[in-house]
Amino acid sequence: MKLVVVSAGLSVPSSTRLLADRLAAATDRYTSVDVQIVELRDLAVEIAHNFTSSFPGRALSAALEAVTEADGLIVVTPVFSASYSGLFKSFFDVLDQDALTGKPVLIAATGGSARHSLVLEHALRPLFAYLRAVVVPTAVYAASEDWGAEGLAERIDRAAGELGRLMEGLGSGAGAGAVRRADVADTADVAETGDASVAVDTDTAAAIAPRALDGALASADRFTVIPFEQQLAALRP
Repeated sequence: MKLVVVSAGLSVPSSTRLLADRLAAATDRYTSVDVQIVELRDLAVEIAHNFTSSFPGRALSAALEAVTEADGLIVVTPVFSASYSGLFKSFFDVLDQDALTGKPVLIAATGGSARHSLVLEHALRPLFAYLRAVVVPTAVYAASEDWGAEGLAERIDRAAGELGRLMEGLGSGAGAGAVRRADVADTADVAETGDASVAVDTDTAAAIAPRALDGALASADRFTVIPFEQQLAALRP
């Protein structure tokens, strides 16, 4: 299976790329994958030209094709102004709107402070839900103080395991076209997992529950809606 990693880091070396590499390596431990890295830093000029000309350059075209044909994605962005970076968003703006339908996606971000960790839930997860991707429950945020500290490795391993099992489940089951991330308006149930609330429709739950996410979606009557405001209140001191 083909795993494409999209990194929006700007510096060299980049903590964003480091997190992307660790997530890819962890995923490969759960399921055998061929990994391709897409560095958005190298595509910035072609992305800008695409907005004005509507034609992608050679390198951007190859990157868009790789993402479209991937069996799974890992996407990692630095936090800029409490959200994903403009370069990160621009890349997915020029991607075909149906390219990620039913595709497993692991979302991750890096930042200077743990206070920005909710960017995963209020920015990245809604973006990929809109693009109808299947977003894994565990998202990974790495603040500066997380590197070398306890907890990050465990979050990476848990998220990678979810992505690997989901890729296997979709690859051997009904296929990417039959299992998709539900739009908010079509959501039938919500599964509460360790790090985040994941909205899925009943067809999705039935298709991926046996193998993906360790049966977390197996029983619709166990699902509980946790309002975002309540989750946020729980984080306050």
